[in-house]
Amino acid sequence: MTFDPVNPFDLGKASGFSHGLLAKPGGRVLFVAGQIGVVSGETAIATDDASARFIAQFDEALRRLLRVVAEAGGTASDIGRMTVFVTDMNAYRRSLKALGAVWKARIGPHYPAMALVAVTSLVEPEAVVEIEATAVIGGA
Repeated sequence: MTFDPVNPFDLGKASGFSHGLLAKPGGRVLFVAGQIGVVSGETAIATDDASARFIAQFDEALRRLLRVVAEAGGTASDIGRMTVFVTDMNAYRRSLKALGAVWKARIGPHYPAMALVAVTSLVEPEAVVEIEATAVIGGA
């Protein structure tokens, strides 16, 4: 594991995230650009079902982010922080159970320091979710 969790008791239980992660000495920092759920690298996944679209885009954005981390020689457990941008907070809330299953399938039990931010739109007009992260690859 690249990190030691930092979860002060007085901040409350960290559930589905960590309050902080301390990287081990000697790691290399990887900044991963925002990834969206796109088909063939061109347009965002679109369906008539808003919940299905949200889940599919989240899954694909996460897959793409992890692909960048893997290319740098890392794994999901090397991700120290992540920001998820969504255009519809209600769609996120309605999809929590399905998103949890996607998370477990892609990342497992690792929970980086995270932020979830609602935005009015993303650069790709059909995109409803974008995920960016910082990872530390290697280290003692």
